[in-house]
Amino acid sequence: MNADRIRFELKDGVATLTLDRPKANGIDLEMGRALMHAAIRCHEDKDVRAVVLTGAGSMFCAGGDLKSFVGFGKDLPAALLELTTYLHAATSRLLRMRAPLVTAVNGTAAGAGMSLAISGDLVLAAESASFTMAYTAAGLAPDGSSSWLMPRLIGLRRTQELMLTNRTLSAREAAEWGLVTRVVPDADLQAEAAALAVELAQGPTRAYGVVKSLLAETFSTAYEAQLEHEARGIAAMAGAPDGQEGVRAFVEKRAPRFTGA
Repeated sequence: MNADRIRFELKDGVATLTLDRPKANGIDLEMGRALMHAAIRCHEDKDVRAVVLTGAGSMFCAGGDLKSFVGFGKDLPAALLELTTYLHAATSRLLRMRAPLVTAVNGTAAGAGMSLAISGDLVLAAESASFTMAYTAAGLAPDGSSSWLMPRLIGLRRTQELMLTNRTLSAREAAEWGLVTRVVPDADLQAEAAALAVELAQGPTRAYGVVKSLLAETFSTAYEAQLEHEARGIAAMAGAPDGQEGVRAFVEKRAPRFTGA
């Protein structure tokens, strides 16, 4: 993992991934590769029970680094296929991992930065945060899973408006539209994201993974098939240590002690 691009910290079951490429945390090939490696680690490491994704400095992420793109000249299409290979491997692993993902959006989230920002299972935005697709302003098209996520979160019409006009949403507007879970004061963003992640890290990690899987598949799964997935999920969790502990704790009227096993 390239520590010059992504800072990775693991403490008390919470992995914190910080995009760290001053000044705009723009995504170049190295950052894309580093993000993929970080996401794979979060997916595979059983000690990771919640993940926070945020940006260093005053900006979450400005999206693809267009200055670096220019340097590829006629090889830019091949370079972007390589970059999206890394980026999409990262977003896929973050979606499929058991641990819930909290995104803490500080400042601007543009292009692929917006795609990453809204990919959280829970999205906290600073009051000063803003969101814009920006792709077509540079004659490009969306990546980073936004064309999959946004219609599910806010519907087709609003997605069309954001992608075709590059309208910028404030944090409050993004929350009203359903792109953001909660807006918090700028000074409290990182502390609130960390506290939320710690709370999640103490929860039933495998059950969270089943929830994530069910919700990821719900728009493409037939009704009866989804019911079958639900039945298998709840039965599997009932046989797992955390499920058994949760049921016992409820009956015994005490707080459960989940281990993530």
